[in-house]
Amino acid sequence: MSFRTRGRTFRLGPALGLTLLLALLAASPAAAQDGVDTGDTAWMLAASALVLLMTPGLAFFYGGLVRRKNVLSILMQCFLCMGVMTVLWVVIGFSLAFAPSALGGLIGGGDYFLLGSLGHDAWDGTTIPAPLFMIFQGMFAIITPALMIGAFAERMKFSAICLFMSAWLLVVYAPVCHWVWGSGGGFFGFGEGALDFAGGTVVHINAGVSALVAAMVLGRRRDYPVHTSPPHNLPFAVLGTGLLWFGWFGFNAGSALAANGSAANAFVVTQVATATAAATWGLIDWIRDSKPTLLGVITGAVAGLVAITPACGSVSAIGAIGVGAGASLFAYLAVTWLKARLGYDDSLDVFGVHGVAGMWGAVAAGLWATDTVPENDANGLFYGNAGQVWTQIEAVLFTIVWAAVVSFILLKIVDLIVGLRVSDDEERIGLDLTDHRENAYTLVD
Repeated sequence: MSFRTRGRTFRLGPALGLTLLLALLAASPAAAQDGVDTGDTAWMLAASALVLLMTPGLAFFYGGLVRRKNVLSILMQCFLCMGVMTVLWVVIGFSLAFAPSALGGLIGGGDYFLLGSLGHDAWDGTTIPAPLFMIFQGMFAIITPALMIGAFAERMKFSAICLFMSAWLLVVYAPVCHWVWGSGGGFFGFGEGALDFAGGTVVHINAGVSALVAAMVLGRRRDYPVHTSPPHNLPFAVLGTGLLWFGWFGFNAGSALAANGSAANAFVVTQVATATAAATWGLIDWIRDSKPTLLGVITGAVAGLVAITPACGSVSAIGAIGVGAGASLFAYLAVTWLKARLGYDDSLDVFGVHGVAGMWGAVAAGLWATDTVPENDANGLFYGNAGQVWTQIEAVLFTIVWAAVVSFILLKIVDLIVGLRVSDDEERIGLDLTDHRENAYTLVD
């Protein structure tokens, strides 16, 4: 037996060669992890990566919609979430969300602080390794605070964003996550029997309402609404929408935590609802303004993605058409009528799209839920169970109150520590230069 390396040939005696061969054949594989299924694990690894991709997609979506002097600040803020939120999630966030309850069910305890005692066997009730469940949920913890960036774009201090986002993850997001998906069983009965497959309350209502509060506390941008700027790079926004749409299959179908019929249904209804919402918004534009707009179509697509999120584990493809159409209708009214009527400056319509479409999606789950969907045993109003609608409304209302009150308190604390808003000169020059000493295109807007 011989082998060749770097131009030299080495020979092994027959006995030594036979010994090595027998050793290789006799070597036993590593012990299997208890309860872990390789197929489910492979799918969830891919789903986790898909959800991570959504945050760069969000960066391009938001970045294309702001003025060019602020595009890098948006990209920076999204990548801030990818970095800081990951570390916070590993250190304490996962434990607060998924450890056994503390403080009467308000929050998780410290069992998984620094991932202590997490282990590598299957996470409770799943067939995937516990660290994989942790990091999949961590991808949600990254994008949820990032969603809020669009509401206060172009006028909030970077230092304030760092503090607010970090605190928000731990005291707003983690408790709601614990009530809905953790082992606490809710707080004061929150979410008992409510349908939220992939994060309507946890992600979209939570972030959308908090974003609205932040926009109102900060106040309007300079010269708003007298001078409003169109998207500086609509193709960037389209690229971001495409990445969000693609990643959302991991977001929704991955929430089944297995490669099964529930994941397949979530995948299908995500596509159907999003396509319906995109077409609906385009049709509304066409009827109202005589021209369908690309900005309207991509906004409708995002609204559809948001709305189907809580319902994707309980509605069929037919129900998804209703969810998608309603998402565009209600989000359109919020963006074009409610915003003007109330006078708040939600820069990129985070509340109108994520908040309102998220609320609609949560309620719509109570309308179209059907036990014909794999792994779902709840029916909604249209399948004989009117009580499910009220259950959904209760969860929505509780989330609105929690997110609004706690976010307001956090914003006031951050304002006392570092101040929330940039100066008029910094806002006029643009945050790319004033916050980061970089510019994407030119030195002037």
